[in-house]
Order: sequence, then structure tokens, then C-alpha cells
Amino acid sequence: MSTIVDKLFGTHSERELKLINPMVDKIVALRPQMQAMSDEELRDQTVKFRKRLADGETLDDILIEAFATVREAARRVLHMEHYPVQLVGGIVLHQGRIAEMKTGEGKTLVSTCPAYLNALAGHGVHIVTVNDYLAKRDAEWMGAVHEFLGLKVGCVLCGMTSEERKEQYACDITYVTNNELGFDYLRDNMAIYKEQQVIRELDFAIIDEVDSVLIDEARTPLIISGQSGKSTKLYELCDLLAKQLKRGEASGEFTKMNAIMNEDIVETGDFIVNEKEKIVNLTEEGVAKVEQFFHIDNLADAENLEIQHCIILALRANNLMFKDQDYVVKDDEVLIVDEFTGRIMQGRRYSDGLHQAIEAKEHVKVKRESKTLATITFQNFFNKFNKKAGMTGTALTEEKEFRNTYGMDVIEIPTNLPVARIDYEDAVYKTQREKFKAVVDEIEETHASGQPVLVGTITIETSEMLSTMLRRRGIPHTVLNAKFHEKEAEIVAGAGQKGAVTIATNMAGRGTDIKLDEFSRQNGGLKIIGTERHEARRIDNQLRGRSGRQGDPGSSRFFISLEDDLMRLFGSDRLMGIFTSLGVEDGEEIHHKMLSDAIRKAQERIENNNYGIRENLLKYDQVNNEQREVIYAERNQVLEGNNMRETIMKMINDIVEHAVDMTCNEDAPNDQWDVTALNELLLPIIPLKPVSISSGDRKNTLIHRLKEEAVKLYEDKESQFPAAEQAREAERIILLKVIDNKWMNHIDDMEQLRQNIGVVAYGQKDPLVEYKVQAFDMFEQMEAGIEEETVRILYHLQVERKLEREPAAKVTGTNRDESAVRQPVKKAAAKVYPNDPCPCGSGKKYKNCHGRA
Repeated sequence: MSTIVDKLFGTHSERELKLINPMVDKIVALRPQMQAMSDEELRDQTVKFRKRLADGETLDDILIEAFATVREAARRVLHMEHYPVQLVGGIVLHQGRIAEMKTGEGKTLVSTCPAYLNALAGHGVHIVTVNDYLAKRDAEWMGAVHEFLGLKVGCVLCGMTSEERKEQYACDITYVTNNELGFDYLRDNMAIYKEQQVIRELDFAIIDEVDSVLIDEARTPLIISGQSGKSTKLYELCDLLAKQLKRGEASGEFTKMNAIMNEDIVETGDFIVNEKEKIVNLTEEGVAKVEQFFHIDNLADAENLEIQHCIILALRANNLMFKDQDYVVKDDEVLIVDEFTGRIMQGRRYSDGLHQAIEAKEHVKVKRESKTLATITFQNFFNKFNKKAGMTGTALTEEKEFRNTYGMDVIEIPTNLPVARIDYEDAVYKTQREKFKAVVDEIEETHASGQPVLVGTITIETSEMLSTMLRRRGIPHTVLNAKFHEKEAEIVAGAGQKGAVTIATNMAGRGTDIKLDEFSRQNGGLKIIGTERHEARRIDNQLRGRSGRQGDPGSSRFFISLEDDLMRLFGSDRLMGIFTSLGVEDGEEIHHKMLSDAIRKAQERIENNNYGIRENLLKYDQVNNEQREVIYAERNQVLEGNNMRETIMKMINDIVEHAVDMTCNEDAPNDQWDVTALNELLLPIIPLKPVSISSGDRKNTLIHRLKEEAVKLYEDKESQFPAAEQAREAERIILLKVIDNKWMNHIDDMEQLRQNIGVVAYGQKDPLVEYKVQAFDMFEQMEAGIEEETVRILYHLQVERKLEREPAAKVTGTNRDESAVRQPVKKAAAKVYPNDPCPCGSGKKYKNCHGRA
């Protein structure tokens, strides 16, 4: 149906552009008027716009004049003037959509107009980038335009203190990486004082390289962790055993049909590796060897689950995780390499013990497994913004996911000048050896002509192997991969010069600009050579997009072999058989019209598979998200300094009612009520005198009497405090600590539930439905536990010293970036507390006066 509509009325993007173009014409028409203004008059526009908004006008009412103002400011400050297509992109961003703009179309400048317009409302704008280098560069470069117009521009970088972060987030426009922003949100919700929270409201986010942030990184949740007490010795023992076990083969995949037909799957060796699904399973022989090694009778017993888990991890580490591809070893540490960018992900660790298994495999120090203290997915985090927008060169292939998950549609923005790059058909070879020889031949031939070449590789290992081959032929070149990315800007700057040969992992495809010298421009521009197709078509398109920016000449071609992982694992077996049996001579290129189709279908198959993984993660995390909202709202009530007495009273009443309900049946005579059980339930929490039942007691009168006694006892406890406010602060401190402890344990329990819920499928139940049911029960139990623990501690509190707030657990790191742990509020003297009167005699609370330091 959509294709018929597209033919009649144009594509979705074309229809939307027809509505936007008249607005752009009006902005361009204001150019003479804006140029006639002095710098001071242009700056005054900001004051006028803010007044108009305060008087009731909307952002859409002032859009045309605001965009024209920014366009003129950029011309004066940066000597860059927005092209009409860049203004189109800016309007798309303001509307909360994704602007797909080809590489080299100046996406960084596009964001200045919508950022300025939305910042005028006074709620703050976050411009989200993929790394610190880009955040700092863009804040200094584009920030100059906003500062010229009187706005404050901030930039949050790794390693900043809480005070510095708070100051940067308080600016009108803040540049920050997705990781820093997400972790600051989590840390804010672990803060023990309101003053320690750094982020202002989540109003409007402009996400640069939006597909990288919201798609590629969405499979891994953000996690803040503390250390667990588990020993690391088991990982080393399992690694020792894994290296002794023999890899085998299975005669086929186990399916329902095998079971119906009673067909056996024959397995050889000690374990089977499924590379497609990235799964390892022990065979019967393997299970026997593990039992013998650990001197146990049955590996499947519940008490041996940890051994079973660790040996599978060790086999995965040794057979599915590869050095210089998935990770690198540097300074006695295992560092993850981002599969999409090729960059090292500092501080990030694989979860569930896989990182420890790789450390054991590489014989580096095995660090203790971590315990999750706070976690959130990027999907749920960015959906907290009132409005979000994104820009990228490659989003159209993932439009369905952007719409379904984030409620954002993709608008394709035309290029300022026609793309002059020529994209050639793939060159296909039978083996990898032949393919790499052809790649080096092509590089040698191109280098001889002086045309610059950028060679894209998927792994560090491939980039280093190609480098060795080029050195043997005496071809000068530079290598850009995760091991040397400190020199990234310097290497990329020279990649478009005459005779340059640059080998780069995927990292060169993002946030870097390759400019041609005059010779290169006259001699075909930058030639892109891809050494392998990536799982995602977007990544291939990004590599191609490094050439042919702003109408520059250029060309691209991918070299692939039938032995590449993409073709080997996901290509059709029938087609692969046909190509293999074609009888192609050694080194000869295979030409077949079905090949391109096979490659595209293989990529689509993987993209759909990865979308399924992300969608599944989101469905499970949606449950966690609803619970997270409730807990964070409760925490914020405490942090806001609210009077929690009414909440405590409700908890006391709930506990009394629950205890009576559990032990006293209203329909039974009261001499049959279980008074012993009632006392056992109630008295450890609320230390009343033992409950006794008189003959005239009804259930509701008993509840009423016990509530009155409990409240009287609590009032006696309150009277022991020197001042009422100290009792209120004690309530806040204890409630906060109990919520944090219970929530952290609950997160761990939920993770255990999620990992083990799959087994219910064997009982013909939907794992997701079952997860929701059990998660709801667990959350109710946790909420009841919070009430009981809080009330118990308050009743048993010894009022001899003032209480201090302290973190429920020590943070040891995050799974993406190591971050400085936020310290509790510093105090000038041991006995002065944030809510006490300040010793200076001002009459203010200490935290609002000299305690601010």
C-alpha cells in the first residue's frame, strides 16, 4: 500500500519537505534584514525572543526569526552560513524527528538552530555526542555561536567533579556523551542529598549519530556496579579445563521434528560451538570430564550451577571471543572494542562473569565480579526526555525501530550538491587469501597514481595483517585502529592527501572529516576499499560516506570472500554450494548476479535478528522501568526534604493491618485466632506489649486498638529527639537507606529471574508474561520489606547521636566508563549536619550557608 501512496504523492520524506520548504524560504528571505543589524542588535534578539515567549508566544511562532538570527551569527562568528538544506535539517530536529543527512553535509552546524530556539524556553538543551573528543570540539566550535547570542554553553567530560558537572548542566545548552549523561542520571538517583544531583530536567535532547546511540548501543544496558564477595579462583580453574576439552561437531540442529521422528543428533568431542547464535554446549563426554575434574557426581544438580555457568563462560571466552577483534589486552587489562566503531570502550566490562572468563583466558589479573547497584537501557533513558531528535548519515534502514521504540520518524534531507561518488559492485573471491591479495594489488595500483585510499576493516587483526602485507611491498601507510586511536585526528586529517594510504577500523567512520587536497580532487578523489561487509548495512554506508562529501569526487568498492563470517554463517547454504562449485581459478573474481542479493539478504537477516534482541531487551526492561519510576519517585520525596511522618504513619498502619489479617479470621470466633503468630509477626517490628484478646474483641476493634498503641509508642520515640526536625531527618535518613538497600538487592533478583525465566517455555508458558507476573510479586514483596524494615529500625532507634546519611553501597565502576564516585556532603565540623542551623549565626540551614563547600 505504501508503495502506491509513494508513487502518487511522493515518499514520506518528500511529502514532509514540501511542508518545510516554505518555512526555509522565509528564513532565507530575512538574510538582508539580519545582515543590516549590528552585533549588539543581533545579540538583543535573544532578549526579545525570551520576552515574546514569556508573553505567551510559542517556539513555533518565533522559529523563522530565531533560525535567521542563528544563521547570521554563524556567518559572523564561524564564517559559515547555513545552506537551505541545513535549515531544513534544523526544522526537522526541532519537530522531534531524525534528520538523515549524508556525511559531509555539516550536521554539526545543523544542530545550532534548533538548540538555540529550544534553549530560549529556559529548560536546557542536551546535545548528545558519541565521545568526549566530539563533545569538547563541538562545544568550543558551535558553542561560540550561542555565546555570541548571549546563551551559556556547557560541556560535560569524563573525570569532572560533581560540582563541575552541575555547573555545566545548568547552562542553556550542554554538550555531553550518551554514556556520561546516562550515568549521571543513575548517579543522581543514588544521591543521598538533593545538592549532589547534577542534571536539571530532561527536556530536549539532540542526539548526534543517533543510530549509533539508540540502535548500536541499545543492546547493552548502562550499569553502575559495586563489588560482590565472590571468589575469582573458579574462573581460573574453568579456563584450565576449557583449554583441555576438545571441540566437536553435531550432525544437525535439534528441532521439534527430530523429537517427533525420534531422530538422534550425533555429537562428537566435548563441546559444540554454534557460531551463528554465539552459544556453546557441553556434550555427554564433556559433562563427564567436567564432573571428573571437579570431583562431583552430577553437574546438573542445583549446588553445581555455578560450576556449570563458569565452564560455559570459559568455553565461550576461548572459542567465541577473539583478541584484537572483540577486545584488546593493554597494561595487564582486558579492554572491550566496540564492534561498530572499533573504539576501545574504556571502563566497560562484559557482565555475568564473561569478562572474568576472558581475563582468566589471557592470564591477566581476574577482577572480582560486580554487583549491579543501578541500571537502565538507553531506550528507556532517552524516552524520559519531553522531546528528542537525532541526526545521522544512516538511519533509513532502521526507520521501523526508530518509530516503534522511540516514536521518531526519519526524514531524508537532500544533499546541498549532488553526490559525485561512484559505488562499484562488490568484488567477490573464493577464499580470504585471494581476497586480501586482490585488496593489496588494488591499493598498490591506486597508490602508484597518487590517488588517496582509505581501507576499511572490521577487526584490528585484519588491519594489522594488511599493514604487514603493505610493508612487504614497500607501500607507506598509516593504521588507525583501537590500539592507536589517540592519534586519530592527526591520521584522519592526512587521509585525503596525495598518495595517502590509510587503513582504518570502523572508528574512522564517525565524527571525522577527511578533506581532499587539490591533486586528489583532480584525480578521482578518495577511494574507499572495504575488506569485508559488516553485519549492518549502515556501517558499510558510513564507510562509503567518508568519500564524496559536498560534491567531491570519489569511489567505493567492497572486497569479500565466500569464507567471510557474513557469507559463511548467514549466506544461503545452497547458494554457497553453487558458488564454491563454479570451478573458479585461483585469484579470479567471481561474477554472479545472485551474489549481491545473497549479501543483502544475509545482512537483512542479521539486522532483523539484532532488532529482535533489542526489542526483547526493551520488553523485559519495561517492567524494570515501571518499578524504577516508583522507587526513584519515593527517593526524590526524601531528597526534596519532604515531611515523611505521614508516610511512616501509613506504614505503621499497613503493618498492623497485615499482621491481623494474616492471623485473625473475621468469620471465626476470636478464641480461635492465632495470637501467638500475631505476636511473632508484629512485635519484632513494633515492640508493643504482647497482644492478648478479650472475649468482646472484634477484628476491627483489635486493629484500631493496636494502631493507637503503635502510634502512642512512636510518639514516645519522637519525644526523645531534642527537636521535631531531627526526628523528621531521622525518618528521611532511614527510609532512604532502606529503599536503596532493598532496591539494589531487588535489581539483582530481577536479573536472576530474567536469566532463568526461559525454562518456563518448556511448560508451554510465555516467558515474558511469566516474568511480568513474578516481577510484580517480587516488587510487592520488596515494598512490604521496605515498610517493615523502616518501621522496625525507627522503633528500635537509640537517640544518643545524630544520624548521618551515607551511601547504601560503594560504587566501584560502570560497565561503560569508570567515573569518580560522588562523595557525601563535606562538613566543616564533626557535629554539624546539613539540616542543622549554620554555626555562623545566619539563621540559615548549614547546607544552604557555609555547608555549600
